[in-house]
Amino acid sequence: MNPRKAFLYLAAAALTTTAGAAQAEVDAEALLMDRCASCHEQLADGGLKRIDHIRKTPEGWEMTLARMSIWHGVRLTADERRVLVKHLADTRGLAPEETEPFRYALENRPNMVEAPDNEDLATFCARCHSYARVGLQRRDEDEWLKLVHTHVGQWPTIEYQAMARDRPWWDIATSDIVQALGEKWPHASDAWDAWKNADAPDPAGEWRIAGNQPGKGSYTGVMKVTAEGDDHFAVSYRLNYADGSFVDGTGRSVVYTGYEWRGSTILGERDVREVFALSKDGNEMTGRWYLADERETGGDFHAVRMDGPARIVSVSPAYAKQGEKVRITIAGTGLGGDVDFGHGVEVQEVLERSPQGVTVLATVADDCQLGPRDVTVGGTSAGGGLVVYDRVDHVAVEPGFAIARLGGGTTPAVPAWFEAVGYMAGPDGEAGTDDDVRIGVMPAEWSTAPFDEVAEMLEDVRHAGGFQGSGMFMPASAGPNPARPYQANNAGNLQVVASVDDGGRSVEGVGQLIVTVQRWNDPPIR
Repeated sequence: MNPRKAFLYLAAAALTTTAGAAQAEVDAEALLMDRCASCHEQLADGGLKRIDHIRKTPEGWEMTLARMSIWHGVRLTADERRVLVKHLADTRGLAPEETEPFRYALENRPNMVEAPDNEDLATFCARCHSYARVGLQRRDEDEWLKLVHTHVGQWPTIEYQAMARDRPWWDIATSDIVQALGEKWPHASDAWDAWKNADAPDPAGEWRIAGNQPGKGSYTGVMKVTAEGDDHFAVSYRLNYADGSFVDGTGRSVVYTGYEWRGSTILGERDVREVFALSKDGNEMTGRWYLADERETGGDFHAVRMDGPARIVSVSPAYAKQGEKVRITIAGTGLGGDVDFGHGVEVQEVLERSPQGVTVLATVADDCQLGPRDVTVGGTSAGGGLVVYDRVDHVAVEPGFAIARLGGGTTPAVPAWFEAVGYMAGPDGEAGTDDDVRIGVMPAEWSTAPFDEVAEMLEDVRHAGGFQGSGMFMPASAGPNPARPYQANNAGNLQVVASVDDGGRSVEGVGQLIVTVQRWNDPPIR
């Protein structure tokens, strides 16, 4: 098998199929000793050298097992891989506080722009892969040094690439960088010591969920979780979208390290993956779900327990215009009592009501105070849950910079998703400044234009792809394209234009989209 395909096969098998039925009982520690102790020396305390000096996420251990298979010929069945990933993540994982800064990488959030907090580590590590990939593991200094040696052994040109050949790379990498890594992300931590000895939350029960799916809009729903043993769970969904549509789903999940939810669900007719995190008290779950074959397409996820404290989880729409009448739905748990939006927004009629949600018809006064305000149902409140605005002064395209990838052959195109966010001018009265008030995601018409003179000359708008549906840009197929004399394929540099209709007045926002070549190596943590 081709090494790249072998890696992708192992990566897919270890986690994405963990959401199947719970595997037969296997002594995980005995399996670890049987398959790993032939190379990893057994320690005096019964552990294994190197393995006991590293901590990783489930995806991190998944990648380690894939490398052991490709580099060293370790033979593992799919069930054995699942058992080992679960065992390693449970016993040598990361605490919630340790993964929190980098959850965007685990959740495969597209077009994230990282902001490394250490310039040296960014230069030495994040020039080849994400900064998060480094931050989602823990090692002592000796193990970090071994990792540097591994990099040079596997990728010997690393010293001569850009951002390396202008300095004594090896000397710095094996001294200052190793020390910095060991101090910043050490193997031993108080957070891990506290978490591994704590009682893990139990996700079984009913949950009220809410979220947003680019291109589709906000949704609410109910999730039912049933325990199947050994941290495996069966799940059923009913999602209701703001546009009136709904979708049902069923699936299974595994919880690693006491809080890392990884699920596989058929939602409607689509196969999706779930990466969620349980809160320490077990009353909340947050994360992202995405299509199994297209990580870029998915939605935000937020859930609270139905039998937990009364909560408001969403207000839809989350904005209302002065002088207009609007239908507003408030979703949550334990909701009861009067609905109050504050002075100037009057509830005219309660259209629907239950402990899980209330829908009202409200009018906004012409002179209503502008800006965010609390939404209250009885004794439950959501701070800033509704924004009152008078006009859209500025539109921001989110993300402001994005990458899409051409498709072709066995590699499908990677789309880019955009949303148009309306803003109202702040106290300075000028649009597009730091004190602008965010109104929210608004419907928009989408188009593209050449980003610069080169893009215009190469006719990038014509060849690179176009928008399909609301906010989704679908790239063209890969080249060669004989119709482009100065460009071999269909790559492009585009300006993304969102046009929002504000009472007959068009307000535009712009962003940038790079349409580039196909991705050939796509590990679980990029």
